[in-house]
Amino acid sequence: MLTLTAEPLTSEAFAPFGEVIDARESPSFAINAGRTQRHHDLAKVQTLGENAHTLINLFVSQPVSLPLELTFLERHPLGSQAFMPLHQERFIVVVAPLGETIDPKAVRAFVTDGRQGVNYRAGTWHAIQSVLEREGEFLVVDRGGEGNNCEECSLEITVDLRE
Repeated sequence: MLTLTAEPLTSEAFAPFGEVIDARESPSFAINAGRTQRHHDLAKVQTLGENAHTLINLFVSQPVSLPLELTFLERHPLGSQAFMPLHQERFIVVVAPLGETIDPKAVRAFVTDGRQGVNYRAGTWHAIQSVLEREGEFLVVDRGGEGNNCEECSLEITVDLRE
């Protein structure tokens, strides 16, 4: 059993796995006659393979209990997958680097502050959606198209938050 303590999510710590989506950290510019600030190109959407296309989805997730008990990680080899909370929901992010197998020593856990989203790079191992405190609604951008774009790997993991 792998035991992790989730650390605060930062762009630097998450860089090996994808991008943190956070308007507070991004440059922006005015559009719409100056009434809107555009935070541009916050994540690299990847859609690989035959007839691939980008999907925009809404996920509604039920909260998890702590410590979080996981039995597998999944990956999407043909596309990235971005999760952005719509109502400042905090969530736990568990990730492992690209590869055919998962090295337990390389698995990391993060906790968002509710205003951060993540974009998992194509092939990055990650846990299923794990929202804290209350039901969460997320804008999810990922890949549609032909081919198997979801693989799972069994791994027993326990995640808790720092006190």
